[in-house]
Amino acid sequence: MTTMAQETVTPQATPRGASQGTATAAVRRHELADFLRHRREHIAPEQVGLPRGRRRRTPGLRREEVAQLSAVGVTWYTWLEQARDIQVSVQVLDALARTLLLDPSERAHLFQLAGAVDPTPATACPSVTPAMRAVLEQLEPYPACLQNSRYDILAYNRTYGLLLCDLQAVPPEDRNCMILSYTHDEWRSSIVHLEETQRLMAARFRAAMAGHLGEPVWKMLLKRLRTESAEFCEAWDRHEVVAHRTKRKEFLNRHVGRVVVDHTDLWLSPEVGPRMVTYVPADEVSRERLVRLREIAVDRRG
Repeated sequence: MTTMAQETVTPQATPRGASQGTATAAVRRHELADFLRHRREHIAPEQVGLPRGRRRRTPGLRREEVAQLSAVGVTWYTWLEQARDIQVSVQVLDALARTLLLDPSERAHLFQLAGAVDPTPATACPSVTPAMRAVLEQLEPYPACLQNSRYDILAYNRTYGLLLCDLQAVPPEDRNCMILSYTHDEWRSSIVHLEETQRLMAARFRAAMAGHLGEPVWKMLLKRLRTESAEFCEAWDRHEVVAHRTKRKEFLNRHVGRVVVDHTDLWLSPEVGPRMVTYVPADEVSRERLVRLREIAVDRRG
C-alpha cells in the first residue's frame, strides 16, 4: 500500500544553524512525541473500529495501527514518536489528528507543537466566547457576524444567517465570504453590486494575505478560489490592494426584498484579524425588513 508519508513526506537532514536545530525546536519535538504517545496509549482499539484481540499488551493503540489508520509509514511514525528531526506535512498532521480523535483544543496543540498551521478553515475561534455570541444576539434584528482576516464566518446571529442565503444549509468548511461570493449562487444573487463587491473583497484579501504568505491555510484558500472561479482569477490578477473601511451595501433578500445597510467592522484585537461585522439599516424601510427577516429566522430556528 502506498502511504501518505511516502507520497508527501520524506525525512530531511536539518542544516546547521537552521531554526529546526535550535534548543526550542528540540523541546517541541520531544513534547510532540510525548503528546502523540500519550494520546495513542489512551485510545481503545474499539474506538477506531479495530478488534482488541487476546494477546494485546500495548495500552491503547499500537504504533503500526496509528500509522495504518493515518496512511503513513510505520518507520516514519516511529521516528516521530522518537522526536527525530523530520519534516511533517499538514496533511499528515490532519490525518493523525483524526486517527487519534483529537478535540479542537488538542488538534490546535498538535499543530502548534509541530510548528504548522492547521489547513482546516476555522469554524471555531478563541474570540467566539459565550459573551461574544450574546452580543451578536443582542444586535438583532441588525445582521452581525464574527469573521477572521481570511473571511471565515466564525459565528453569526439569526438575521445574518438568512441575509444572503441560508447559512445553516452551508457546510461549515464553506462558510467563508470569499468562497460564497465567488461560487455560491444564492449568495451571489443577493448582492446588488456583485462585481464591485467581488473586486473589493479580492483587494482586501490580497492586503490581508501579505502577512500570511507562508501559511498553508491561506495558500489552500487562494488555490481553491483560483481553481473554482474565473471571476476571482480576473480580480486577483489586478493586484489591487485596499484596506477595510465602512461602506454602504445593498442586498436583495429572497424573503423580504431589497435591504440597504451600512457595513462596519469592529476589530476584536489590536491587529487586523478577528472582527465583528455589523450591518445597520440605512433607512426605515430597510429596518422594517430586517425586523421581518429576524422574525422569519426565529420561526425557522425556534
